Amino acid sequence: MIKVTIYRTSRHEYTGFDLSGHAEYDVHGKDIVCAAVSVLVINAINSLERFTEDKTSCTTDDESGTIMFRFSQIPSHDARLLLKSMILGLEEIEDNKEYEPYIDIIFKEV
Repeated sequence: MIKVTIYRTSRHEYTGFDLSGHAEYDVHGKDIVCAAVSVLVINAINSLERFTEDKTSCTTDDESGTIMFRFSQIPSHDARLLLKSMILGLEEIEDNKEYEPYIDIIFKEV
């Protein structure tokens, strides 16, 4: 199962997210859940880097499927919008009855 933890303050300001695990919906190379999640998350990270001035940190481990992404300060309007877009896509996957068992999204206050 893919576990996504979205971190935000009590004022709903995003501070980052963690992603870990593999969906195991199908065999490696044919796992459409893993592929969809990967595209959403990697595109969001690349977009944040290219289209915003926000300072961030990101560490990854491809083998374990782990991504740890953090904002260095309160994200800009554009960064929040990009992150909300990623979250919307992930929630759409989680809301699908066929794919729901393979992804878990948690919002955690920090």
